Amino acid sequence: MDRIAVLIPCYNEAPTIRKVVMDARRALPEATIYVYDNNSSDGTAGIAREAGAVVRRERRQGKGNVIRTMFREIDARCYLMIDGDDTYPLENAREMCDKVLKDNADMVVGDRLSSTYFTENKRPFHNLGNSLVRFSINHLFKGNIKDIMTGYRAMSYRFVKTFPVLSRNFEIETEMTIQAIDKNLAVDNVVVDYRDRQEGSESKLNTYSDGFKVLGTIFRLYRNYRPMHFFSILGLLLTLVAVIFFIPIAGTFLETGLVPRIPTFIAIIFVLIAALLCFFIGLLLSTLVQQDRQNFEFKLLSAENEYKRLLRSESGDPVTADPEERR
Repeated sequence: MDRIAVLIPCYNEAPTIRKVVMDARRALPEATIYVYDNNSSDGTAGIAREAGAVVRRERRQGKGNVIRTMFREIDARCYLMIDGDDTYPLENAREMCDKVLKDNADMVVGDRLSSTYFTENKRPFHNLGNSLVRFSINHLFKGNIKDIMTGYRAMSYRFVKTFPVLSRNFEIETEMTIQAIDKNLAVDNVVVDYRDRQEGSESKLNTYSDGFKVLGTIFRLYRNYRPMHFFSILGLLLTLVAVIFFIPIAGTFLETGLVPRIPTFIAIIFVLIAALLCFFIGLLLSTLVQQDRQNFEFKLLSAENEYKRLLRSESGDPVTADPEERR
């Protein structure tokens, strides 16, 4: 098992990948550097291999698919994930890894938005989108994550081995963040510098299509992780619609004793029934979510035991339960 594994998902990053690998080797000389090539056509894999990285290939296109394979194949005490576009300086890599190895953090977020991101990034809709996503997730999930969509993170063994990767593309960072908040894992933030892509290096992120995918991911995960809140809001909206349409009918009934617009009145009854169903659906799903959280704690325990077993097999000695001595 590696002490530190640097994970670099890549798709056509030939202009920058050599520098990223070399910078990682200087910042973390004891680390094993893995470059996962995602069907590049510009020689990215060969350049990374020449720079000293362990190069592997993921044929299924999409960053989420690459990260799923990385997490499945690699065992390490600490995982440092970074993009291959040289937008993240590695001066903070040691600090981020130490928070996992020494402070027992499960995820350390490289926070671009508190430093140079808004001045360096030349795409205003990306700036707006990052701010919107950060506000939405911290508000909906009661978190305090400073940068939701950063590709620069340090993670623990137990987070990596218990994280169910569902996204296929760039919404993977959003999914990772929400998973860490929802499962009450130890999350920390480290402010890092950001620099825009160098000339000749092109972003693979589409502002609009990928932005809508990220928003869709937030919507889906809010529904899945907070079903009582989600369906209660939906039920309240349906109730409000029913009340708005019922007020004129009630007014006419009080004046004349007659019920006008019978079809509308019947529709109102069905809307109120749907609102009531939303409440009970939310109640049922919240019970299932609670059971899932209980099961997740057993998964964490299983991952921790596997982590100890791997350390024991390396050292040949029993592994203490004290995290400070173990790390």
